[in-house]
Amino acid sequence: MLPAIELRALRRAFGPIVALDSVSLTIAPGEFFALLGPSGSGKTTCLRLIAGFDQPDSGTILLDGDDVTSTPPFARDVNTVFQDYALFPHMTVADNVAYGLRVRGVAAAERARRAREMLDLVRLGEFGTRRPHELSGGQRQRVALARALINHPKVLLLDEPLGALDLKLREEMQAELKGLQQRLGITFVFVTHDQDEALSMADRVAVFSNGRIEQLDTPRELYNRPQTAFVARFVGSANVVQGETAQRLGGPGRAFAIRPELIDVLPGTAAAPAGHVQCSGEVLDALYHGASSRMRVQVDAQTILAVDQAELRGATSAMPAVGALVRLAWHPDHAVPLRD
Repeated sequence: MLPAIELRALRRAFGPIVALDSVSLTIAPGEFFALLGPSGSGKTTCLRLIAGFDQPDSGTILLDGDDVTSTPPFARDVNTVFQDYALFPHMTVADNVAYGLRVRGVAAAERARRAREMLDLVRLGEFGTRRPHELSGGQRQRVALARALINHPKVLLLDEPLGALDLKLREEMQAELKGLQQRLGITFVFVTHDQDEALSMADRVAVFSNGRIEQLDTPRELYNRPQTAFVARFVGSANVVQGETAQRLGGPGRAFAIRPELIDVLPGTAAAPAGHVQCSGEVLDALYHGASSRMRVQVDAQTILAVDQAELRGATSAMPAVGALVRLAWHPDHAVPLRD
């Protein structure tokens, strides 16, 4: 089966700034694929090139095996949902959804029927006669989705579509988006700077930094087996231990990452389990987060380790005070070696 999308050595520069530097990847049909990275990492440029809103300086873009590198946006079988939704304020919800069919010359009755179907799909069937300003942010986002899906594109591109929503609504929409994609079987390419969005929804994630892909993997592998210091810190805020400290703490011979939740605080004079790595340090600060608490421990002049402790139900013991000396331990298998 041909990939839904294939990018070959894409490069795009804006003057002296290289936004994409020889990026290659393939996306399977029906895959929920995330482009993750901080602002300026190249993920949005990559999405715009797939959509046809911009042209690469070099490289090739294929959709279903066809070279569309020079094909205009309207001739590509893709649609895009933007962060600001870009709804027409003077049109009803139903007319917004049906707009793409109207441009294609579809008859009014057929437009109305298909718009109703799409609004039912996104659970807005009773909102067709309203105007966009009469809807909540989450409802407007679903209207934008319905409008993008009504032409049954092979690929749906989503450019940080949840960025304008509050936390609770964003979490609800993550579940809705994933469920909608699974029901329709359409390839979704989702741009985000939010690691939680990427990990919770995507089948695979490409982590971008400085115009390059640092790592492309499943969410579970990205979290558990980061390959570089950038990925370890950006996806899940892992501790990165380098240099002499990595050697002293029994690391794998080079820099390694260790997740805060995999570090134990040893109580009292208790010994660490056999074979565990141990170190001591001073508590710099400790913050309560509800289900867990996080403290930062200075273990030497170069290294501060974040340590997460689950809050047990009914527990009354306080976290170590700032300035207290604590002993830490972890299993050596949890130290993930990083690529230079």
